[in-house]
Amino acid sequence: MVLVGLAVAAPGAPADERGGKALVEALREGGYNIYFRHAPTDWGQHDRVEAAGDWTSCDPAEMRQLSSEGRATARRIGDAIRALGVPVAKVLSSEYCRAWETARLLDLGPVTRTRDVMNMRVVDHVGGPGAVIRRAQRVLAQPAPEGANVVIVGHGNLMRAATGAYASEAGSGVYAPRVGNEPGFELVARLAPDDWMRLAELVGEDG
Repeated sequence: MVLVGLAVAAPGAPADERGGKALVEALREGGYNIYFRHAPTDWGQHDRVEAAGDWTSCDPAEMRQLSSEGRATARRIGDAIRALGVPVAKVLSSEYCRAWETARLLDLGPVTRTRDVMNMRVVDHVGGPGAVIRRAQRVLAQPAPEGANVVIVGHGNLMRAATGAYASEAGSGVYAPRVGNEPGFELVARLAPDDWMRLAELVGEDG
């Protein structure tokens, strides 16, 4: 877990513990957009996109899908987020089946598929790279509903193109929308998949 822009408290405690508790407290108050790269996939499968919309297929002969490990990881992360008491008002995902299935398995609320979050490998079908990046940046800059957070499930290449950060499969970034004369967003924390479970254990130890 890497904390980027979050103030921490309780001097004297180990840095990860201080930062972890501060992050959980912030997320419980809401106001953040949490971007996940889809969960681990079967890299023996390959994407075959010839026309717009082919990426929605859940057929492993046509598109790379989640592995059994990926499905289990998504469920565990969702369990941890619920155990932490992090409120989620909305869940968005890429139209890709592997992203949608990750979002569904997180089980944090109804999932809305959107082309505002797309794989950079198919940009020619959806307006070009600039348009795809701008749409994702607008999603991350959108203020979350008061007292809650928004979960977004997409792709690592889009995360890097739109934010400059990158995550392994099932990794995530916590973004704070920036309001005012220059709307945008700031990266608050980067979390590996297991970090969510560690946070749940840490908070659970405190009762």
